[in-house]
Amino acid sequence: MKTVLGRTGIEVNKNGFGALPIQRRTIEDAEPILKAAFDAGINFFDTARAYTDSEEKIGRALSAVRTKFFLATKTAAKNGEELKKDLDTSLKLLKTDYIDIYQFHNPAKYPRPDDGSGLYEAALEAKKTGKIKFIGITNHRIAVALEAVNSGLFDTMQFPFNYLSDEKEIGLTKLCAQKNVGFIAMKALSGGLLNDIDTGAAYMNTLKNVVPIWGIQTMDELKKMLNAAKNENAPTAQQQKRIDQDRKELTGEFCRCCNYCAPCPKDIKIFNCARMSLLLRRMPPAQWLTKEWQEDMLKIKDCINCGACKSRCPYGLDIPNLLKRNLEDYMTFLK
Repeated sequence: MKTVLGRTGIEVNKNGFGALPIQRRTIEDAEPILKAAFDAGINFFDTARAYTDSEEKIGRALSAVRTKFFLATKTAAKNGEELKKDLDTSLKLLKTDYIDIYQFHNPAKYPRPDDGSGLYEAALEAKKTGKIKFIGITNHRIAVALEAVNSGLFDTMQFPFNYLSDEKEIGLTKLCAQKNVGFIAMKALSGGLLNDIDTGAAYMNTLKNVVPIWGIQTMDELKKMLNAAKNENAPTAQQQKRIDQDRKELTGEFCRCCNYCAPCPKDIKIFNCARMSLLLRRMPPAQWLTKEWQEDMLKIKDCINCGACKSRCPYGLDIPNLLKRNLEDYMTFLK
């Protein structure tokens, strides 16, 4: 199944390769995974300057076939000069002379001409010189995402989206369709809380303009994604039952594992500690009850309620309280 990313005219596989997790593998281990994805027909790879050596791994594995797939990366630059440096670094590491979709990486406010940062102007200049083909944006804040799409300044929007998404987020996909803006869905399995990729992919099949990028770091994960992508149908009755059950259990106040709350001054691993109750019930609990994880969870007691994590959370979660509740629940598993 193919999907066109809005006005870019770029036709990609319905299911793309999210290269954030690949940074956790060695270059030697990552290369065969990336090559296998390309050989299997995946023609859209998404990475970011912030993903440590992810760009370098893609460049090493796929530069020889660069013209046969579409590439998206991101910059968290704060001004035009930083953007130029980021772009040149990305081009060098990716071993290419152009980026198909160059995205502003989760800015608090979307860049615009004459806003004083020079960001949008630098992107336009890069587009004019051929270093990038299209300008995109990613975000975790629904208000910023809606404003960015309505601005008409961006060719693509990347936003967390899966079958737990609420009506506002579904509305964002519809707005993108109306504005002819490509929609790229990150966190298609909600940061690991959803563990049935077949059901997740079937749900995505119901949304013609949505292109999910699945985070992949092992050959086994790649095989599961490729198998799920073979099905072009909407969810079966059994899969819909699973969707309804997950929505009932998970919709509401839970950590999406975006990690924008970090760093914590007390070194609390918020992105997992704040959703430990769910992890214990949705995965084999033994892996979360190790000595190491017990030590990490007990760090919650050191929380000084500084409010930094809460102020940075794009979902408005009361993280200190969420951590406290998760620790209380965690302790019951140790009795």
